[in-house]
Amino acid sequence: MDAEEATRRALVEANRAYEEKFGRVFLICATGLSSDEILTALRTRLDNDPAREADVVADELRKIAVLRVRKLVTA
Repeated sequence: MDAEEATRRALVEANRAYEEKFGRVFLICATGLSSDEILTALRTRLDNDPAREADVVADELRKIAVLRVRKLVTA
């Protein structure tokens, strides 16, 4: 198994753990992030309590919204 496949499998496992813990899919503004960076963030966020994670998700949604608005304005 190569590193890319190992990362993909780790992401699948970590996503499953996230969904079990928080009851929703993992959400991150992934623009500019590598698979390894996303995996690191996911593993880190698994340590959050539900209230803290809700705050992080809100921040990620804001980042996504800002990126989308910028794309609309510059299109």
